[in-house]
Amino acid sequence: MSYIVSILTGIVLVLFISGCANTSEGEYTYRWSQDRVETLQLSNGISLRYVRTGTGQPLVLLHTIRTQLDYFEKLVPELSGQYQVYALDLPGHGQSSLPPVDYTEEFLRQTVKEFMTRLDLKDATLVGESIGGVLALTVAAELPDRVKRVVSLNPYDYGEDFGGGIRRSRSGWMVGLFQVFGPYTFEPRFVTAAVLGGGFHDASRLPEKMLTEFSRTGQRDGYRRAEYSVFKNWTTWVEARQLYSRVAVPVTFIYGNEDWSNPEERLRNRQAIAHSKLMTIEKSGHFTALENPSEVADIILSGRSP
Repeated sequence: MSYIVSILTGIVLVLFISGCANTSEGEYTYRWSQDRVETLQLSNGISLRYVRTGTGQPLVLLHTIRTQLDYFEKLVPELSGQYQVYALDLPGHGQSSLPPVDYTEEFLRQTVKEFMTRLDLKDATLVGESIGGVLALTVAAELPDRVKRVVSLNPYDYGEDFGGGIRRSRSGWMVGLFQVFGPYTFEPRFVTAAVLGGGFHDASRLPEKMLTEFSRTGQRDGYRRAEYSVFKNWTTWVEARQLYSRVAVPVTFIYGNEDWSNPEERLRNRQAIAHSKLMTIEKSGHFTALENPSEVADIILSGRSP
């Protein structure tokens, strides 16, 4: 009995220490970005952090669930020579605001729409992965006068239980902790590493310093509440597929061959959009833009208008 108590005490201590770690204030971005980090205040008071770099037509990068704009640190340099690239932290992620709202697909979609209209982005290419892949499609459906093309990587529009498709990850069962403990769930670094690592063909492609940044960012006050809300509202990402048929611009779906989606779900998406094609990247999981950035960049640049 005392042995079990010791183990439980040790686990609680690890979780406590993790929860008391110094939070990130965005210092990590300055290690890879040569451009000034900017913020945009939206009409509802939300502050969005973003990076703008490069020249050319606008290209907006929308990150995955549980990450932030730094997720694209390897992809941005590959694109900024041909595009003016905008990478932003979605609300409830990174260094953007953490308002006490329901983090539904519609809420984040309206945020991205206002971001684009406030900055007056036109003829834009939207590139998103996971939840960002869904947002790229739904924003294009509602802003046809501003969006020229969509590249949707591993869109997060499927699932069977709380948390959605992430439950299919090798360590996705850990998301069930949020179902039990809600916004009071502890998420130490090893849990973040296990869940995100389960979305890679080769988990070593998740940089240790980036993982540390994601973990530190997750210690911000209100972050766990926002993360829980994203998982709780997982069905809104499935329901968002109803907007796909309204997308009138060319769409390229890119899937890692080991993405959590199944072949039928991928084909279903391609068939939902008239002007779409589907491509697969081998030896890649759910986080393809990070695991195979050069291949993703080649696909994006090959479809660029002269």
